[in-house]
Amino acid sequence: MPTLPNVIETRRLTLRPWNEGDAAKLYRYAKDPEVGPAAGWPAHTSAEESRQIIRDVLSTRGTYAIVLKETGFPVGSIGVMSPRMHHADVQSGDRELGFWIGKPYWGRGIIPEAVDALLGQCFAAPACHAVWCGYYEGNEKSRRCQEKCGFAFHHVEPNKPVELLGEVRTEVFMRQTREQWLARRGRRD
Repeated sequence: MPTLPNVIETRRLTLRPWNEGDAAKLYRYAKDPEVGPAAGWPAHTSAEESRQIIRDVLSTRGTYAIVLKETGFPVGSIGVMSPRMHHADVQSGDRELGFWIGKPYWGRGIIPEAVDALLGQCFAAPACHAVWCGYYEGNEKSRRCQEKCGFAFHHVEPNKPVELLGEVRTEVFMRQTREQWLARRGRRD
């Protein structure tokens, strides 16, 4: 995995590590049944559960709270998954991104801004030639968001276990190469 900075700044956002003090803010958005289950995890049931998830899941290196500079509060999460957590069958050096955002912030361009910043970090590593992203069939909001971020359809994998929900779903994988990312940004590196 590329060495990622501890904090990444964008025009409107600070991407920083989660901390246990974020538990109430995380719970505020993660309890929504339209957020977690669409991404493959159950809605949180308490701020204490959110605190435990910060400890056990979100404290992983490469996982960031998406914090609005305007308020200083986290409203979602984004991360580069470690190779052992990949859903996609990625090539050596490739990376996989995962993200979610609280419902009040859907459609505001926050995820594309965060994704672009993290793609820049991924593609700064010479071994990273592509970044993958996935969504479960039927999650049209995630599909549209990934397309807006420059990801293109790659393949479908049926019968993927969604262990946290005890379900089996079809997962659609999207991919973006370094060359596609640079072209989208109007750069040649």
